[in-house]
Amino acid sequence: MKELVFAKGYQENELLRKSFNELASSIFGIDFEVWYQHGFWTEKYIPYSYIEYGRVVANVSVNLVDLIIDNEKKQSVQIGTVMTHPDYRNQGLSKKLMNQVLEDYKDIDLMYLFANQSVLDFYPKFGFKEYEELQFSMDRSFEAKNETGIRKLNGRNIEDLAFIYRLAADRLSGSAAFGTHGTEELLMFYCLMVFNEDLYYAQDEQAVVIMQHEEDTLHLYDVISKEKVELISVLSKLVNKNTAKVVFHFQPEDDRLPLKTMVDKSSNVLFIKNLTGVSLPNGFKHPLTSQA
Repeated sequence: MKELVFAKGYQENELLRKSFNELASSIFGIDFEVWYQHGFWTEKYIPYSYIEYGRVVANVSVNLVDLIIDNEKKQSVQIGTVMTHPDYRNQGLSKKLMNQVLEDYKDIDLMYLFANQSVLDFYPKFGFKEYEELQFSMDRSFEAKNETGIRKLNGRNIEDLAFIYRLAADRLSGSAAFGTHGTEELLMFYCLMVFNEDLYYAQDEQAVVIMQHEEDTLHLYDVISKEKVELISVLSKLVNKNTAKVVFHFQPEDDRLPLKTMVDKSSNVLFIKNLTGVSLPNGFKHPLTSQA
């Protein structure tokens, strides 16, 4: 076996980027090429990889994120796309890459990641602590507005995507208690690859809304705006006659909402390494559209 070569931040190298995408597709079923071609793979997303014969065989990616916690900005790294080709497992490659990331970013406030159930024992070895997220929801308690002022956007239309990106680049964090800032490129991955049919523009509020209906539940994934928006006003334009419940996939901030909270039972588990002793809220929800 040839000695493995370490490389990082190589997205402009077409050969390595193609190999990275092939590995990500085989492991996770995702491909970053469309995201790259639209210009959203920037220096904020940094793959740390081992290469053999021009092929990416192991990777840990860094996402540079500012977390908003109690209205203060905290420099953070979100780890994602941790993957190893099956032929190269049990060689400690992920461990070596994680240690390199930890060394390179030892001076930031927080490092965190979302892990699937199969690797929950791995990250505590590096000083990460498991945290329970909250899920915020509410029963419908308001009437629908007939004149909605809602325009559907197209996640495959270049002009619509550019519009969303410009708005997101100057957006207000969804919550001053716990939110994110500077994650517009991650948002665009969701707009392109996940929610391209679920994008709307609320004209009165000048806000882009990402939402889906599932039977009697409205799932609100994000509300993107430059100014604070009254969520009740937006929701009244989104519900239909069958809507009985709203589930928020971020931490909502609106005193008029009769919110319910419970522990989030999603399959991915949040792990945080608190490097500077940041005081974290007792309960919070990381916005889904900023999740790597």
